[in-house]
Amino acid sequence: MQRYFCKEKENDIFTLSSEDSYHITKVMRYNIGTNIEIVYDNTLYIANIINLSGLVKAQVIKIVDENINSYFVTIAQSLVKEQKMDYILQKGTELGASCFIPLDVTNSIVKLNGKENKKIERWRKVVKEASEQSKRLDIPIVTNILSIDDLVKEKYDLKILCSVNETSKNIKTVLSNIKQSDRILFVIGPEGGFTDQEEQKLKNNDFISTSLGSRVLRTETASTFVLSIINYIFMR
Repeated sequence: MQRYFCKEKENDIFTLSSEDSYHITKVMRYNIGTNIEIVYDNTLYIANIINLSGLVKAQVIKIVDENINSYFVTIAQSLVKEQKMDYILQKGTELGASCFIPLDVTNSIVKLNGKENKKIERWRKVVKEASEQSKRLDIPIVTNILSIDDLVKEKYDLKILCSVNETSKNIKTVLSNIKQSDRILFVIGPEGGFTDQEEQKLKNNDFISTSLGSRVLRTETASTFVLSIINYIFMR
């Protein structure tokens, strides 16, 4: 059953967005009477389509008891090319990331050229679609693009700098005492890595330099790796 996120509900009637209405009528070609899943305010409903003219409307049949993630993990991802960024957002969403912070650093090969708002709009669409596909009850936050100076002001219980530095602590050690209530931030560098100055600024602001193992991972692999570990630790 297809899942949609909805922001409009009056009594027991949902009104879907124009984008989702188009998907229902033109892509899925659903008929009146078709049941769909709707997430509203982090709650899952089964609803029956009652209107296909203009914006699609659906009526609540029942509420489904389903739990939302009980941990909050943010991925601060240095900017990479569009295809790789899409992959990071999609897989990160599937693996339970709560928030993504796009990070503009010295060695980012992507040039913004005044298109920041368009990129953020696209990324938010990517995580919405990935949330529907992976049957989440929430959509990860995608923040505005930050710099290192902005990032060091963020408040988290545990701030982890993913590093290839041989003196870095092992990720198994760093995560050995985490709790589900901890807010955790992972910072992942670009393909060219952070500059020494950027890495030092992060470490000077309580980021723990952490090794992901003996192999050097591509930037688009690192977030999948760390989120898989978090999923394993908190697996119910």
